[in-house]
Amino acid sequence: MNVAFFLISLGCYFGAVSFHLISLINQRAWARQWGNLLTLSGFILHTLALTVRLWQSGHVPIANLHESLSFFGWAIILLYLLLEYRCKIPSLGAFVLPLALVFVFSASMLPKEIQPLIPALQSIWLGIHTTTSFGGYATFAFAFVAGIMYLIQENQLRSKKIGLFYYRLPSLEVLDDLIHKSLIFGFPLLTIGIITGSLWANTAWGSYWSWDPKETWALITWFIYAALVHARFTVGWRGRRSAYLAILGFCFVLFTFLGVNLLLKGLHSYA
Repeated sequence: MNVAFFLISLGCYFGAVSFHLISLINQRAWARQWGNLLTLSGFILHTLALTVRLWQSGHVPIANLHESLSFFGWAIILLYLLLEYRCKIPSLGAFVLPLALVFVFSASMLPKEIQPLIPALQSIWLGIHTTTSFGGYATFAFAFVAGIMYLIQENQLRSKKIGLFYYRLPSLEVLDDLIHKSLIFGFPLLTIGIITGSLWANTAWGSYWSWDPKETWALITWFIYAALVHARFTVGWRGRRSAYLAILGFCFVLFTFLGVNLLLKGLHSYA
């Protein structure tokens, strides 16, 4: 049943992305409304899929790559719906929903069977560590998208040519503020994720820190965002430099999440 809900939600997300792209190109209000309706429908079905999988497996469904990709996409869509409800940032859906769709679609290509947890994952820290880490990752996805939108909009203004997206994208101030708020919420979540991961490692492997590839790259990612937060609050970095760092930081997030799992061997090779 959880797979059926998941695949139907994926179909809704495909439709939602299509309508949001139509809205971006043609600026049709009905396209955006249909896009958001399908996004909400997909999210409800996706939430049902995760809930049923939690009930069937008896653990938080973030224990393998299929579940992690699915949860990552779900978290991004949750944040999008909250932002859409409160702020209604123009064209944000056309940029952030395709990113979420990539994660959910990738999850659909992987084995979906529920597997028994290995001993190292049979811990209360599984839910705490993974949800806070992916909460941070999802928040940084918005800083990444806002950074891309910022650079596109700024390039149009600097070239003094009114391009396709000039009237469709938010102002530079709105995009810079979105980067700022993403960091405010994402950095503490990432920090908590690393701390709880260290506590979990001590109970599972007898050491708080083993310089495992996942741990090492998570720490490098943390330093990237720590530098960005420091630069914004003490040096006053805003605008283009902040956008570049937000994009760079998310590249490190992706490598920590996927690159390490697929390319490097270590204690987290089961993920």
